[in-house]
Amino acid sequence: MQTKDPIGVFDSGMGGVTVVHTLHRLLPHEDILFVGDSKYNPYGTKTKAEITARCISICDALIQRGVKAIVIACNTATSACVPLLRERYDIDIIGMEPALKPACEAGPHQKIAVWATNFTLKEKKFADLMQRFENEHTIYKEPCPDLVQLVEQDRLDQKDEIDTALRAHIAYHPDVDSIVLGCTHYVFYRQALTKILGSRVRLIDGNEGTVLHVKDLLAQKNLLNLSGTGQIEWKDTLAGKEALCRSLFERLEESK
Repeated sequence: MQTKDPIGVFDSGMGGVTVVHTLHRLLPHEDILFVGDSKYNPYGTKTKAEITARCISICDALIQRGVKAIVIACNTATSACVPLLRERYDIDIIGMEPALKPACEAGPHQKIAVWATNFTLKEKKFADLMQRFENEHTIYKEPCPDLVQLVEQDRLDQKDEIDTALRAHIAYHPDVDSIVLGCTHYVFYRQALTKILGSRVRLIDGNEGTVLHVKDLLAQKNLLNLSGTGQIEWKDTLAGKEALCRSLFERLEESK
């Protein structure tokens, strides 16, 4: 592996675009190869075996392209099979999990809503994470599959529909200190959530922490690219979705 080799990133669909955006912002010289698996989206309703098979197929393709690390930009896929992928490949595999720890570190006796897919919330990986903190904090689980589909169907401009959907989820646990955005798709709703909630509720996602971990791992192996042009290549298993990847990335750029 060489410093100029790209970082591979994949997701069940468009949520991983938010991780690519954070990667590009914090590691601007790194080339990135993103693969969205929109043909098989959503992962949150599939079995562990089905998700694992998709992840292996995509990782095999990324390895063939010569990536120097792989970021699983999907909490659901991480929950399903990250240990297996790390055993299978001789390359750094970086997963994601709901950013519950920083939410709990905000203060004593926090009330926290974790928004994620059904799969993530029911898996042992999240149960173990929750068990570490639930004695000292109140943690609510809120599955939000509809928020994934609004992104996948390119409906982020449907302001009234989004407002209604977000308010419905907020209403289940209205008096929380933090909402953990435990799916990379949900990062697209930051501005809309802030408009509804103001500053009274913290919105926490795991993107930046994940990217800083990638940076540390690459630095340890002297693989950080400090002089590259930072090219992004978009791929998707569903024809035509690359254009939506670019459009969503530009949306994030405009909201900086």
